Amino acid sequence: MSKPQVPVLIVGGGIVGLSASLFLSSHGIKSLLVERHVGTSIHPRARGVNGRTMELYRALGIDEAVREAGASLSPSMGIYTGSTLAEVIEPQKRKETGPRKFPGETLFASLSPASGTRGTQDMIEPVLLAAARNRGGDLRFNIECVAFKQDDNGVTATLRDRSTNSESTVHSDYMIAADGAGSHVLQTLGVPTSGAGTLGYLLNILFEADLRELVQGREFSLCLIDRPEVRGLFTSINNSNRWVFHVSYDPGKGENVEDFPSHRCQDLVKVALGMPEIDVQIKSILPWEPTVRVAEKFQHGRIFLAGDAAHQMPPWGGQGANTGIADVHNLAWKLVAVLNGQATPALLTTYDDERLPIGRLVSEESGAAAGKDGLLLWNGSLTSMLAMLGRFPRLVGYGYRYTSRAIDTEDTTPFIWRQRWLLQTIPWLLSICGTAGTRAPHIWVHHEGCRLSTLDLLGKGFVLIAGADGAEWRTAASKVVSSTGIGLVAYVTGPTGDLVCPKGTWESSSWISSKGAVLIRPDGFVTWSAWGQPPGLPEKLAKVLLQALCWER
Repeated sequence: MSKPQVPVLIVGGGIVGLSASLFLSSHGIKSLLVERHVGTSIHPRARGVNGRTMELYRALGIDEAVREAGASLSPSMGIYTGSTLAEVIEPQKRKETGPRKFPGETLFASLSPASGTRGTQDMIEPVLLAAARNRGGDLRFNIECVAFKQDDNGVTATLRDRSTNSESTVHSDYMIAADGAGSHVLQTLGVPTSGAGTLGYLLNILFEADLRELVQGREFSLCLIDRPEVRGLFTSINNSNRWVFHVSYDPGKGENVEDFPSHRCQDLVKVALGMPEIDVQIKSILPWEPTVRVAEKFQHGRIFLAGDAAHQMPPWGGQGANTGIADVHNLAWKLVAVLNGQATPALLTTYDDERLPIGRLVSEESGAAAGKDGLLLWNGSLTSMLAMLGRFPRLVGYGYRYTSRAIDTEDTTPFIWRQRWLLQTIPWLLSICGTAGTRAPHIWVHHEGCRLSTLDLLGKGFVLIAGADGAEWRTAASKVVSSTGIGLVAYVTGPTGDLVCPKGTWESSSWISSKGAVLIRPDGFVTWSAWGQPPGLPEKLAKVLLQALCWER
């Protein structure tokens, strides 16, 4: 009997695996997702969704559902320190209740059609699961991938139904391992890792206590508690009755998890709250280790590591889930292009080239945000603030650029214009300025009677957006589509263009002349930026497009 066949097998049904299923479905590629647990996460982890991730969810049409799922957490803002939560919060003036702007939202309003939001995994994952199933995804829970092997034709995996212990086999062209920090796939492959390793030992204490009277109008995000009896960190979950307290313990002093039964954790929470009479109900106690550990390679033949399976980091930089989602978004369009025969398998090697440096960078930055016990390193000092400022571009989801064989870095910009980087504009600092390897710029335009973002044009195939005097690019694109069969849509901007906008708006955002153009990949990243129109335009455009799909170098 032949084995069931699926283009892509996704191992792991957390926020990264669910996002991978959605991204693949958006391109019309079927996938099978298996998750060993019976359902989505029941623990409130990954409390922030950055601006870039919300752009991706906006493209899927689920951004408002995600925002609504985390609405109760949205007023939370601010990092505090003190000996008790009550001591810290009570002196604060109450503010008008309701959602507060995500850090940087006002500053970046002109740079993106979306803004970051609050929301924990247990709130967001059900939204992703419902959307993935609605779009035809095959998602199976309580199913564990217990073994796998690969050859030149694909990956064969053995799946075990944990409710019946029955096993089945499935064959896929490719496999995405999004099975978390303790990745079975990573361990089975024997992938070497690097990084600082374990930074501390913590207990994640999920508890219920009615703190509305204390925090209403004074909602906080994080509060570090330091006192002789306990050192830990409060994190808001719903600003009402659900909270988490991360408690530090030290095995070097003979402490272990068994020393923290429920009744002791209850006492510690009350002490840290500074409210000895309040009713506290402990819901769960999970030991965990803030860790910096990055796989030396993300691609292993036909198997790709993503999320915590690829790069494990402390949560204090808000990067773990967001980086994993960016991983699978980068990978999805490449798998689609190869599966559909539009790209060579060499395109898949650029997953390592583009995502591994980012994984290392944000893991190191997140590790640097942790103190000697693994808790958030924060004292409100200038040093702490400067350190956060240095991480800020990544906190909001930008601040990096890709370099790979699929990116054409040729720069035809006149010398004097190349010096614009000296201005250190915000788009330049965030790497969303239109140069090769960066996220394509956002501006608002009118197209066929509708107001939309330039980012709304992206996602399915390659898109070329030219300046106001770039009509020849549209003609060249038509010739390239005819000669190569590769999907490419071209637009001209300006007052009389396909994309109506004030004169010079696109050019200034993209650092091109009115005769130049930007070629953008399906993942929204610029693969080539041309200041003007090069000689032999159709031939040059065809060459760059084929290079972007790794047909030639």
